[in-house]
Amino acid sequence: MIVPRTGVGLDVHAYAPDGEPQPLWLGGLLWEGERGLAGHSDGDAVAHAAADALFSAAGVGDLGTHFGTGRPEYAGASGAALLAEAARIVRAAGFEIGNIAVQLIAQRPVFGPRREESQRVLSEAAGAPVCVSATTSDHLGFTGRREGVAAVATALVYPAPPPDALPTDTLDE
Repeated sequence: MIVPRTGVGLDVHAYAPDGEPQPLWLGGLLWEGERGLAGHSDGDAVAHAAADALFSAAGVGDLGTHFGTGRPEYAGASGAALLAEAARIVRAAGFEIGNIAVQLIAQRPVFGPRREESQRVLSEAAGAPVCVSATTSDHLGFTGRREGVAAVATALVYPAPPPDALPTDTLDE
């Protein structure tokens, strides 16, 4: 019997300071004309939460373990690239990915018009279905004050069957 495992990921990023403008990368997409997020990598909270949920489900550490500030090679890295690497690490640990769901919490940007595009980019990076939804916090807290964004994700993984357990071709001619 294959028993699935679930994991939870959370990522929060403040908007970059006014004097240090950054491009906004969110959900694997560049958002032209929007104020970017501060972070060690590109600050893509949606992709980061998805990666962290995968690590949690597989029990292989977390975002900081694999891509933290002690890893200078990931400075400025794309969130989609980090998600792809997270998926590779999870598969190397013996798991397959069922799906990932992410909830973005932000006053801006308006995410709905680009949701499907984001889901395509992130699903391609993960090699599995990624669904993204978005909400505001009704102007409450740091996201409501437009100081930053948050994302919460869940992931479902399951142990990959060993190669010798895979069915063989038994077609009779």
